[in-house]
Amino acid sequence: MQTRTRITLGLVVAILCLTIGVAAGWRYYNPAADQAGAEHLRLFREVVTIVRNSYVEEVGGKKLLEGAINGMLASLDPHSSYLPPEPFTEMKTEISGSFGGLGIEISMRDSKLTVVAPIEDTPAWRAGIQSGDHIWKIDDTPTRGLTITQAVKRMRGEAGTQVSLSVLRQGNGKPLVFPLVRDIIKTRSLKSRTLEPGYGYVRISQFQERTGDDFVAALAKLRSENGGSLKGLVLDLRNNPGGLLDAAVAVAGRFVGERLDNGLIVYTEGREHFAKRSYSATIGEKEPRYPVVVLINGGSASASEIVAGALQDHGRAVIMGTTSFGKGSVQTVVPLKDGAGLKLTTARYYTPKGRSIQARGIEPDIVVERAEFKELPDKGGAGFLEKDLDNHLSGAETDNGEKTPGPDATKAPAAPATPEHEADRDYQLRRALELLKGWDAMRKVAAAKR
Repeated sequence: MQTRTRITLGLVVAILCLTIGVAAGWRYYNPAADQAGAEHLRLFREVVTIVRNSYVEEVGGKKLLEGAINGMLASLDPHSSYLPPEPFTEMKTEISGSFGGLGIEISMRDSKLTVVAPIEDTPAWRAGIQSGDHIWKIDDTPTRGLTITQAVKRMRGEAGTQVSLSVLRQGNGKPLVFPLVRDIIKTRSLKSRTLEPGYGYVRISQFQERTGDDFVAALAKLRSENGGSLKGLVLDLRNNPGGLLDAAVAVAGRFVGERLDNGLIVYTEGREHFAKRSYSATIGEKEPRYPVVVLINGGSASASEIVAGALQDHGRAVIMGTTSFGKGSVQTVVPLKDGAGLKLTTARYYTPKGRSIQARGIEPDIVVERAEFKELPDKGGAGFLEKDLDNHLSGAETDNGEKTPGPDATKAPAAPATPEHEADRDYQLRRALELLKGWDAMRKVAAAKR
């Protein structure tokens, strides 16, 4: 038994040394040279020995090893984790834009498994799961005590299989139960359309490998649809859980960096020299300086906060919506032996003006809460009109003696709301479009005065 204990400890030390020594510039940690470190390892060895000798059931060395690593990383922050080979492979697949599961970005908030954002057009999104929901149970298993890796493993599975999520939502006294069917999640990085002539809309749901190139193509298409130029753009980053940093830098870099001295988009600060980096826009073609409104909310995290913060600091866009999630930490992924991986927080993100995003988020310039439109009795678009007044004047007559049709005239029924007319029912998007149109109107007034 003692020999097996030594083997287990040897594996622990080997993996710790590999983890610390893989990346360039990482310090080699020698417990023998550090009395406190040696004492900690003796304590760990003592606990392992007691567990292996006295636990009610025999425990395998691998289970103890992974449990020790998971516990160590979970005590640091919610985003550091050990990824066994299968979850590590799934994570790399997810970044590429296709993976199996429910389509939820999750995190730990106050030790509770919390939804950062549902990914658009996935089982979770279609079922109505929302940012901020606390996942209480996965099937019949309470999530209390589960790591993010363990929770993800339970939610993922083969397409077509079922899983039930019990969710606690603010304002609801009882848990909400969502029976879901797993699917192959093929996320579209972005979509775009013209809201009204001259006004474009780009929705980025996640920053993936091709997001930067797709964004350039979407902007070119919007300009082409609108006579070669835009009066304004709405960039929608709501419920965008983040993704690849390089893609976020590419998106922000389309609007900033016209000069060599104004292209900083984000920088990081950490203990090691490799964690201290800055990311700037590349030199090249930029978007014309038309007005831009960026929409964010509590589901906007990480890479989406980097884009919003950069455009805000450079004065290149108005940020509208509600405060973002506040995930401003950098995770370095280190491949380990046997196909496993270590995701370790190594730095914090800062906006160009030195604002930390971590646990603070991006504050919008204009706060616009989420709201829902309710249908009112048809009064021609208003609740009280001139025609409702007693003794009101009738409409003027036309040349042929007929009266000009008023609000009560028969008209074609309004078309049902479609994605192309989302601004008709999305309050925050409508406000963004109104701001852009008001911006254009004020510009024309100023030009007329000159």
